[in-house]
Amino acid sequence: MSDSDGKKTLGLRGGARSGSVKQSFSHGRTKNVVVETKRKRVVSKPAAGGAQGGKQSQGGAGGGKRPAGVSDSEMERRLKALQAAKAREAEEQRQREEEERRRAEERERRRAEQEAKEREQREAEERARQKAEEEERKRAEDAARAAGGAPAEAAPAARAQPAKPAAPTPSKKKERDEARDAKGRKGERDSGRRSGKLTLNQALTGGEGGRQKSLAAMKRKQERARQKAMGQQSPREKIVREVQLPETIVVSELANRMAERTADVVKALMQNGMMVTQNQVIDADTAELIIEEFGHKVVRVSDADVEDAIHQIEDRAEAMRPRPPVVTVMGHVDHGKTSLLDAIRKTKVTTGEAGGITQHIGAYQVQSESGETLTFLDTPGHAAFTSMRSRGAQVTDIVVLVVAADDAVMPQTVEAINHAKAAGVPMIVAINKVDKPSANPDKVRTDLLQHEIIVEKLSGEVQDVEVSAISGQGLDELLEAIALQSELLELKANPDRAAEGAVIEAQLDVGRGPVATVLVQKGTLRRGDIFVVGEQWGKVRALVNDRGDRVNEAGPSVPVEVLGLNGTPEAGDVLNVVETEGQAREIAEYRQEKAKEKRAAAGAATSLEQLLAKAKEDQSVAEMPVVMKADVQGSAEAIVQALEKIGNEEVRVRVLHSGVGAITETDISLAEASRAPVIGFNVRANAPARNAANQKGVEIRYYSVIYDLVDDVKAAASGLLGAEVRERFIGYAEIRQVFKVSGVGKVAGCLVTEGIARRSAGVRLLREEVVIHEGTLKTLKRFKDEVAEVQSGQECGMAFENYEDIREGDVIEIFEREEVERTLT
Repeated sequence: MSDSDGKKTLGLRGGARSGSVKQSFSHGRTKNVVVETKRKRVVSKPAAGGAQGGKQSQGGAGGGKRPAGVSDSEMERRLKALQAAKAREAEEQRQREEEERRRAEERERRRAEQEAKEREQREAEERARQKAEEEERKRAEDAARAAGGAPAEAAPAARAQPAKPAAPTPSKKKERDEARDAKGRKGERDSGRRSGKLTLNQALTGGEGGRQKSLAAMKRKQERARQKAMGQQSPREKIVREVQLPETIVVSELANRMAERTADVVKALMQNGMMVTQNQVIDADTAELIIEEFGHKVVRVSDADVEDAIHQIEDRAEAMRPRPPVVTVMGHVDHGKTSLLDAIRKTKVTTGEAGGITQHIGAYQVQSESGETLTFLDTPGHAAFTSMRSRGAQVTDIVVLVVAADDAVMPQTVEAINHAKAAGVPMIVAINKVDKPSANPDKVRTDLLQHEIIVEKLSGEVQDVEVSAISGQGLDELLEAIALQSELLELKANPDRAAEGAVIEAQLDVGRGPVATVLVQKGTLRRGDIFVVGEQWGKVRALVNDRGDRVNEAGPSVPVEVLGLNGTPEAGDVLNVVETEGQAREIAEYRQEKAKEKRAAAGAATSLEQLLAKAKEDQSVAEMPVVMKADVQGSAEAIVQALEKIGNEEVRVRVLHSGVGAITETDISLAEASRAPVIGFNVRANAPARNAANQKGVEIRYYSVIYDLVDDVKAAASGLLGAEVRERFIGYAEIRQVFKVSGVGKVAGCLVTEGIARRSAGVRLLREEVVIHEGTLKTLKRFKDEVAEVQSGQECGMAFENYEDIREGDVIEIFEREEVERTLT
């Protein structure tokens, strides 16, 4: 390598620093020489072309000014990038200057517009002022001419010299210009315009140019500014609302109903001493105070108000139309109830029943030969009948009591009579099986006398008809008797209203779902109606009559099967048509809650003790109902006679039903409907009856001694009588001297002259044998000790409670009150 090559290499390496080290290679030796040189900077002008710049770059590199290890192409690329960066910087500077110039022009334009607007306003004010002065001068001239003339020279002088506004001083003009500039800057700020560039930092941090006001906020601001300019800045009028208030309510919901801020409501509650949050529940009384404090009106409602959706319509007399009577066939088992109804309907229902006994409630309509329509209900006993009555569904108009002529009156016959009497419906006696050789209708009529049923043949008022379901004897007479009784009742209903009916039976059909047999009582039930029945609700999908045909509607006294329920109701539930599904669902949910609460509290609804407590609360209760079952008829009659003798003019015992045999579900249903206890004498309740009693809260009491039974019932009935309060005098004391004791008041120094003085007793103060005060003792002392009582002949100190008008010579009468329980004899 030559010296020139070595120097060239060192020159390239030394281009990056002020002092370079040149190495000289000569004859294999290395010689270090430090030479101070000045770097020559390569300056590329923007006007120079790419080729010229390339030459300069190459020249600089060849002259020792290019960094070591950088190729010519890389050096050229760097120079081009530098030129582009400088060009961009120059362009951005030009844009900034242009933006500043444009912004300054905008400010000048706004200032000019503002000045022009103010100038126009001043000119308008000046013109208005001059016009007002001119009118004032004219009025003054007219007044002067009317008064006889004014000095002629004064008016022209006044007209010739109009008043000119004083020229503003320089200081005032400067202040006005500064205020105008400040107002312009404030307008810029209020306009929401962003000044300068929007940087990434501003956009991310939410600074200027970040979150903007909503359109509603801008409109409210403009409205406030407009009202302020027009002088309408008056406080808004308070809107008084009617707030529906249930028994309990959440704080946030209360605020929503009042249309107030939740924070204000919480603050008001805290000021009243209740530290609550918006999610807590407050009672109705507290909420009422808050509502009145905010100036609103309170409308108290309860959960039971959902029942108001069932409209109770008062039917007008002109809207009433005649309806068929509803006849219930009742009687003892195997006395021919269903067979008699089959003969009337000319059908064979009993062939489809298990063992020939009716297992379900049937509802049928029959056309008599005279053209009248009759609705018959066939019951498998009397539990459903009582269940309907206990639920308020009085569906029966007439009861047909079927008694077999060869079997006379039986226990279930007596039950049917008692149920009919309790329901208060007329009765027709059908003496069945008169075609049998052993039939004895007169014995049936005689046996009915024991139960206060006097038929027409025995000069009574109850119709009796001898019939035979096999031969058809007397069926026409029975229908005529029913039609006659119906005419006497004058049964009418309004078909043009929302339907109301009662469930006769209900079952869960495998193919059709819940199905209920409903007897329509009022209105007309149509397909598509939304209804609520007991704890269930639904929409009528189909109506099926007693013949199995689908119908579109059912009027009063028409039994139909209803499809479309969401659950199976109970017999006796009332069906009501409502307007919307929401109402039906709310009512059903409310009833389910109430039924759940009732089942939870079952067990003590009709016990003797609670009946006694209820009777004391309700002074109108004058009788105590009971249901009694005994082992033999003789014992039953003796017990009934003994119970009926209990009582006086204030209270008495009423035996709803008495019979022979075990206590059944029928007895429990009757007791529940009438809120009475069940008494068993040497009998017990069967398993279904016990379960029903536990569910319905009916008390069952068992006895084996008739005297214990009578004594317990007498004691329970005696509880209906109010206790007698008696007074017993225990002593007298005479006041000998009166003392004044600080902190106590006047104290009487007494001598007990008769009996005994007790502090717990009542006292009367007698002055000249006249009672002037009655009360209690505040203190009773002997010497300095507080004592409970003082014997006769001893002295003591007495002070009256809240009374100090005592004198020497007064007599204190001491007595005790005691309550004496009254008993029935």
